[in-house]
Formats: sequence, C-alpha cells, structure tokens
Amino acid sequence: MKKIVMLGALAAAGMASAQDVVKIGHAAAVTGPVAYFGKDTENGARMAIEALNARGVAIGGRKVKFELMAEDDAGDPKQATSVAQKLVDAKIHGMVGHETSGTTIPASKIYHAAGIPQISPSSTSPKYTQQGFNTSFRVVANDVQLGQALGRYAIGGMAARRVAVVDDRTAYGQGLVTEFSRSLQKQGGSVVAREFTHDKATDFSAIITRIRATKPDLVFFGGMSATAGPMLRQMKQLGMNVRMMGGDGICSDEIHKLSGGTMTDGQVVCAEAGGVQGEARAGMDKFRADYRKRFGIDVQINAPYAYDAVMTMAEAMVKAGSPAPSKYLPVLAKIQYKGVTGPIAFDQRGDIRDGTITLYSFKGGKRSVLTVTK
Repeated sequence: MKKIVMLGALAAAGMASAQDVVKIGHAAAVTGPVAYFGKDTENGARMAIEALNARGVAIGGRKVKFELMAEDDAGDPKQATSVAQKLVDAKIHGMVGHETSGTTIPASKIYHAAGIPQISPSSTSPKYTQQGFNTSFRVVANDVQLGQALGRYAIGGMAARRVAVVDDRTAYGQGLVTEFSRSLQKQGGSVVAREFTHDKATDFSAIITRIRATKPDLVFFGGMSATAGPMLRQMKQLGMNVRMMGGDGICSDEIHKLSGGTMTDGQVVCAEAGGVQGEARAGMDKFRADYRKRFGIDVQINAPYAYDAVMTMAEAMVKAGSPAPSKYLPVLAKIQYKGVTGPIAFDQRGDIRDGTITLYSFKGGKRSVLTVTK
C-alpha cells in the first residue's frame, strides 16, 4: 500500500511539474538563403526565455519554467502550416513568429483555429492583421507605415523623382512595393518601370537592362537581401550605378557580402520597422551587447522584437494569472508593456500602436542610422 501511495504522489508531482512548464513556440527560416534572419529572431526569443527562467517568474502564485519550442519553416508557406499544426499539437501556450509575411499569414489561420495567441516580430504585410483574427498581433510597424516613410524619404531625402520598382512576388515584396509606389506618387514622384523576379532568382540581367533604359534615379526593391545583393552586383556589371532602396528585408549587413563587395557607401537606403531614440537607446544598446556576449555574433534586425514578443506574452500571462491562452488573450490585447524596442500596445487589429520606422544607409558595409520617424 505504501508503495502505491508513493507512486501516486510521484505521479501527482509529475503532473504538477508538467503543468508548470509554459511552452512558447517560435518558427522562422533557420535554413536556406535567409537563415541569418530566422536564426536572429530565434536567438532573440531564446534570450527572453532564458531571462524569464533566471528571474523565476510566477503565474497565478505558482513558479513556472518557460520552454522554447523552435521550428524551421524554411521560409516556405506549406512548411509553415505543417510547423504550425505541429506546434498546436504540442499544446504551446503562445506563438512568436513566423518570420516572413508569406509564412505568417497562412500559419495564422491554424493558431487562430486553436485559440493560441500569435505575435510576429517581423512580418509587415497589412493582410496579416486584416483577417479579423483576435489571436494575431505584431510588434513592428506594417508595410503601409514602411512604404509611406520610404516614399517620403525617396523624394525629400534622396531627391529621387523617377523610380523603377521590382518585387520578388512574395506577400512581403508585393505589399511593400505597392505601399511605396502610392507614397512616392503622392509626393510627386513617378514609377518609370515595374518589374518582378522571385526569391530564388540569380540572374537579373534582363530586368536590369529594361530598367536601365528608363534612366531611373533610384531602384526600389521589395524582397530580401539574398536577392538584392546579387542584383546590386549585376547592376554594377551592367554599368548601372544608381541607388537602391528597400525595406527591412534588405536592411542587414549581409547585403554587402552578397553584393560581392560592390555596394558602395550610401548606395543603399533601407528601413527597419521599429526603432528607438533618446534615453531608450541605452536599453537597446545593452540588449545588443548581451546578444553578442550570448551568441558571439551581432544582431541582424529582429532579435530584439522577438525578445519583446516573448516578454509581452509572459507579462500578459502574469497579469491574467494563467498561461491558458483563453485566459491571457484578452489581457494581451489590452497590454501596455515597456520593451527594449519601445512601448508596446496593440490597436483593435493587433497592429502595434504608434509604430516607429528607422531609416539606414551603409558605410564600410555596416548599417548606419539616418533617422527615426513615424
């Protein structure tokens, strides 16, 4: 009898232990041509998990252990939905990701059906939060805000009136080009050429030749640095030395390497959906230093946003007194959290309120801040 009682007690303890584990999912492309972006957000989420566990967080009066369940979606929409279902089946309490708009949007349907809150640290397509899902949030500005800021800067900061636009046919690329073109034309500029490629392309000679004939002041590219870098290299080979502009997809130091070192200082201007100024810079600088100490590499772009996504989710759980998605979701929707990326609060769609935009150029292959705007 004593043995049975003891086994029962151990089983109960095991159940209690299992209940005290809070599972946070993360998915991004950690393999393939933009793996450096995916690993960046995964690392940011991991830092948050480690910080929460070091702090000894209690939810509803019980200490919990946070666990990161990280998956590779390879930047592929089909794989993203498979990963989403796998994480739902594993009974995650919350989801951080996915990395791109093309993977986030289809995966969001699965999290919504399961009632699991999802915060993207990097997806910018307006479509993500226009689906009417109360489970979908993001901690970065969307493409409407990005496109407007880039359009204004193209005219006011670069005096570019004639612009050729190219997108990579992804949800992100097409959405960004659309919003930029609207903003540019509103400011009095004109789109002199419209071209498209795809995110696996390596030969851009035909596109560049057609663009060159229109004599643009600027090429705007909606896509990722894995495509933009080789495009810059081929532009130089074909004698086209105009500037390039794009969104956060090309806003990484990797673009200089991918251009084969042909990218000149000031040639590329890009925007990151986020940014801090003034006293808030100290918190971001500390995060970057801690990140480098932890992983031995520099932040690419979105690691601090993934960190804040996890922290915001955890804060909602603490305030709700429960990690159960149905319990903390209403709290998350109304949360006000001070993160390393700035204040975090969501509007009725799940977009971040008063999202900032940081414009960068490159010098010596390294990003340098031009301005922070809204």
